[in-house]
Amino acid sequence: MNHLGDKYCHGKNGLQKDMRKALELWTEAAELGSLKALFILGVVHHTGEGVEKNMAKAAEFYTKAAMQGCPLSRHNLGCIEDGHGNYNRAVKHFLISAKMGHEKSVESIKKMFTAGNATKEPYAEALKGYQDAVEEMKSHDRDEAKRRNL
Repeated sequence: MNHLGDKYCHGKNGLQKDMRKALELWTEAAELGSLKALFILGVVHHTGEGVEKNMAKAAEFYTKAAMQGCPLSRHNLGCIEDGHGNYNRAVKHFLISAKMGHEKSVESIKKMFTAGNATKEPYAEALKGYQDAVEEMKSHDRDEAKRRNL
């Protein structure tokens, strides 16, 4: 359902572009437990693509996905909190996401540190957590697939 929602959203594979249908499919996929669908629903409400822009709904979908382990949703929650000036909450979201291997969250904490909106400690913790996550994901098979461009 999630994949089909993407095809309707972009009018691919011979399907007519239909955001209403895409939203229906993503909503059903999210209700059935699709983490990606929850994230996408957060994005469309965040950007207003195909729906009226609604940051409260975006945050609701991002939160549901983040609670199930989606680092992108956690990062986007950090961006929302940062934009509202809730720097401590933003740092917490970015820190969790960084420890899950999301590089942009490390960069976001670094920017907050540089701007004086975060201390050095969470930046150092995010960097270490990110490096640990990357190291943990390393494998010979992944390196070989990357080398072969798979």
